[in-house]
Amino acid sequence: MALLWLSSIPCLESFETVGFKYNLSKRPPYFSSIRKYGAMDRKRSSNFRCSLSGEMVLPLDFEEDDNLIASVSVEEELDHVIKFDMSDFRICDRVSIGLGGRGDEEVFEAVVKNDISPFYNTKLVLRRLNSVHAQRRGKRAIQVLKKLARRKLLYHSYSMQVHGYACSSESDDDGSFTLVHGYHDSFSLKHWLQQADWLPTLEATLALDEESAKRVGDDTVGGPAVSRQLRIIRILMRDLLIGVNYLHSHGLAHTELRLENIHISPLDRHIKVGILGNAADFSENSLDNHAADDDNLRRKMMIAFDMRCVGFIMAKMVVRELMDPVIFSKFKAFLTQGNEPSCLREFLLQTLNKTSTSGNAGLQILDRNWGAGWNLLSLLLASRPSDRIRCLEALRHPFLCGPRWRVDPSLDFIRWSLGSTAVRIIEEYIYGQQQRTRVAHFIELMEMLNCHSKPKNWLDLLPGKWRLLYCTGRHIGLTFRQPPARVLIGNVHLTVNRTSKLNTFLSFDSDIGFRVLVGKEWPHEKAGVNGKLQVNSLFRLMAGRRLYLKQEKDATKLPLGTTNAQDSVMEKVSGKKWGKALPFEEFPSSLRVAKLVSSDVEVSISIDKPLNKNVKIAQDIVQEVRTQVPPEMFDLSKIVCGTYVDQRLLVLRGVNGSALFFTKSCMTENCT
Repeated sequence: MALLWLSSIPCLESFETVGFKYNLSKRPPYFSSIRKYGAMDRKRSSNFRCSLSGEMVLPLDFEEDDNLIASVSVEEELDHVIKFDMSDFRICDRVSIGLGGRGDEEVFEAVVKNDISPFYNTKLVLRRLNSVHAQRRGKRAIQVLKKLARRKLLYHSYSMQVHGYACSSESDDDGSFTLVHGYHDSFSLKHWLQQADWLPTLEATLALDEESAKRVGDDTVGGPAVSRQLRIIRILMRDLLIGVNYLHSHGLAHTELRLENIHISPLDRHIKVGILGNAADFSENSLDNHAADDDNLRRKMMIAFDMRCVGFIMAKMVVRELMDPVIFSKFKAFLTQGNEPSCLREFLLQTLNKTSTSGNAGLQILDRNWGAGWNLLSLLLASRPSDRIRCLEALRHPFLCGPRWRVDPSLDFIRWSLGSTAVRIIEEYIYGQQQRTRVAHFIELMEMLNCHSKPKNWLDLLPGKWRLLYCTGRHIGLTFRQPPARVLIGNVHLTVNRTSKLNTFLSFDSDIGFRVLVGKEWPHEKAGVNGKLQVNSLFRLMAGRRLYLKQEKDATKLPLGTTNAQDSVMEKVSGKKWGKALPFEEFPSSLRVAKLVSSDVEVSISIDKPLNKNVKIAQDIVQEVRTQVPPEMFDLSKIVCGTYVDQRLLVLRGVNGSALFFTKSCMTENCT
């Protein structure tokens, strides 16, 4: 990006634009000869009305028609804006060339010195467009204004205002074309986020008070840094979504939603969507059914593209590390390689070299409210355009609604919340009896709310690489016991592949990574010899049911410390919190599951370098691995059924009733 400064000024950084190719075949032609401001065509004067700003506004009952636009005169086409002369401006001694990688644009600051102009003594921005493509973008921005001017209040609030233009020639392609638009005296959103003290400075610029807190439903103003950043993100995201929805409701797609094209005005404290030079029209519905279907599909695809751009903006605002081009390229590569956006948390923890989210403000924000931020981000970046959330739905999402706004969550969000809460408990808490009971309770609720109980659903969702997070069975960690061999367990993965699309056979590969520490004592430096234990088996997928056995309700007949699991779960789900979420009124005696029938199991172990020729040491290592790892991972035949599966979480049940809780890992190693 080449920059030329005659006088340094940071405000000009906000006038960045980014190129985007789009189809102009369905857009009406542009016209160049337009009358100067103040002069009005008398023949058409009754069809327009004047505003205080000096702009011409279309009446509310005016309807556009492509044939009509093609037939009207050039002056009538763009008479809703003002035509300036370059002599009307006093150019400031500052200019920027090539912002956003465009060398065919020059950006100036100027003050209107013509005393008969409605903008007399007002600072504006002149964007000189030199190439044919740049001039086409400028004229398109003026043309879009005609469609948005019907609701001027929203246009002025959420779009960068275009006041007019100045031409050095009367023809379309000869000479330069200068776009005249508003001056907001502020950074673009990208440059705000690049500031070291962006949070307090932006709070002061927006003059956040109790009224602004009501806009996002917050209970308090200020607070810790994470809460303050979450409040700012809610305000900016809601403003952005309102502005984008304003464009979509008027039949336009922005197609250039990026941090460089979003500005924050300290005057009205609203986000301004950048110059609409590449805005694309939705096709009008045709009488032909086939053409109407094509137009509807095109409209959905264009809206989905804008929503994906909003997702990238949200990701950069929350996770500041994504401002680094290298990390952001990995982020985009993860999505383009076919990975599910719902697995972004697992990916970012690996990419940012984090084992937990406690030390990262952005990850903490996304984890709040039962992982609501991850849910909204995954809906904005969904792989299929048809699955991406719309603006109005996003504005009602729990992540953008504070605690004072009561939002009824959907059943899908409840499933998401249960899984996210269970993952956070596993990652952050000590495994005491209370935490173990809570995790087991959440797993029970997830199993009852499983929407993919049929084997055909499992054939699509189960293949992939899963990382073991937790097992409700007996746990033995690094305690005071003296093991025969010092072994540290690393990641435990379960890789599932479909052998053929014609049958229901699946291959299960269990990879258990570990490290052998040489010596009789635990060394301070945990360096040793790496090893891997692999278990392979074939499974056949069948439909089955998980039965809940009736237990004695008399507490005197139960062993000490034993509780009735069914009554315990029913007592919790019958409350107000989960009562409306469950699809049944009483606890069922059985649940539909995917039954897994195993065949022969193969076990192999490998160590990077031999310890010695003593076979007893190898036996001790295998025994210690079997002690620390759940037996279902060492002997895959003990996995009897699957009770819950979605794009990011998996629950398998063993023969002894214990639940193995997995999270989806990267499908390919090079994504990290």
